[in-house]
Amino acid sequence: MDELFGAKALSFHEVELFMRNSPNIIVYAAPVMFFFVLLEYLVSLYQNRLLYKKEETLGSILVGLGNVGIGLLIKTLLFFLFALVYNLVPWRMSFNWWTFIPCYIIFDFLSYWTHRFSHHIRFFWASHVPHHSGEQYNLSVSFRLSWVQYIKIIFVLPIALIGFHPVIIFITNQVAVLFQFWVHTEYIKCLHPAIEYVFATPSNHRVHHGSQRPYINKNFAATFILWDRIFGTFQKEEADVTYGITHNIQNKSNPLHINFHEHISIIKDVVRAKSLREALFYIFGDPEDVGDHKNRNDPQREVKK
Repeated sequence: MDELFGAKALSFHEVELFMRNSPNIIVYAAPVMFFFVLLEYLVSLYQNRLLYKKEETLGSILVGLGNVGIGLLIKTLLFFLFALVYNLVPWRMSFNWWTFIPCYIIFDFLSYWTHRFSHHIRFFWASHVPHHSGEQYNLSVSFRLSWVQYIKIIFVLPIALIGFHPVIIFITNQVAVLFQFWVHTEYIKCLHPAIEYVFATPSNHRVHHGSQRPYINKNFAATFILWDRIFGTFQKEEADVTYGITHNIQNKSNPLHINFHEHISIIKDVVRAKSLREALFYIFGDPEDVGDHKNRNDPQREVKK
């Protein structure tokens, strides 16, 4: 146990060295991802399938590019944050490649709950709704990640408290993000039942992007769909999926609107609130409950869910 948990604290120089030498896998993978987006687009064009629409695809790409840029800018901050936590705990793990496996499993478990909270707490939904606002389902949708999604880092800090090495956490996060790229496609139907039972697949994830019952708020898992099966949020793909949110955005190519339309809606609701309790409800309530509340008080005011 001492060999595993007996690692010494990292010096500032070591942290800086690890950070500089840790590969930014997503940046290297970006050209490959764009290649497959282009390939899927060309195949869909050849087959006359309306999987890509110009404005929405442009919006997805612009949001994705912005997210990569922001990620590069705050890479140092996040790395030092995890290094700080790593140095504070007395049960630090050594840098061993095999610790990636338990780290990934625990990370995916935390990701499940982070994702689930993001659908049921409006404050966090505002930084997740950009991903769901696409009305077409294609590989470019995986680029639609909010520019302020990093506020949800608080939900995965426990993985640092366990004592995993910062480099292991950094690589785990990137691999988890890359895994979710391939599930955003209609070209892969159901896979072998064993794979469908264990993993988040395109079929399972299409359900998650559905805006109709019974698909809303189902299949939150990022890699292992077992979490949904265990915690009662699994839904098999049955009827054709209607993608998007229940009240779709009109400006589909503006990355600022895609990223911040729900934040603006929250601010407007808080300004109109008749009490502090109602204001807090507009910020932290379940988006579905907020929508019902607003519709009861004024049918013209609706929350996007």
